[in-house]
Amino acid sequence: MLESEAMENHHPAPVPDLESSAPVHFDTKVAVLLAPDLLPWQELNVTAFLMSGIATSASDLVGEPYRDRDGHEYLPMLRQPVLVFTADPAHLAAARGKALERDMALAIYTRELFSTPHDEANRAAVAAVPAADLDLVGLAIRGPKNGVDRITKGATKHA
Repeated sequence: MLESEAMENHHPAPVPDLESSAPVHFDTKVAVLLAPDLLPWQELNVTAFLMSGIATSASDLVGEPYRDRDGHEYLPMLRQPVLVFTADPAHLAAARGKALERDMALAIYTRELFSTPHDEANRAAVAAVPAADLDLVGLAIRGPKNGVDRITKGATKHA
């Protein structure tokens, strides 16, 4: 096919009218809490892994695929913002407990996972430790706004 023919068959994606879009309000909130002693690469790694868990926790969390004006399609992302906090080990442990009590979507990342080579080993590392002894370096929660606000109270917004 000639390039000119390809261009004739190409239909750019419609450009949305962002001026008239009403603000979206969410009934839920997503938050990530990270230990304060992580290196920058660890913060990014932990956040990415935790958010992959949250993204799979409900079918309505992910929006539609993205398309640029040229019609190229990109993967969909979460529909709502994610807040990232720093919390000390005691706060991380308390947050895990409260999220479980409130039946919130919860993903955890323990210090041991930095040294495991794959997903099966990650799960085995978590399974080997009693819940009270998990060395949490991060967790992500999704739940009702007020519940997530209560759990994250006292944590510092990540800088």
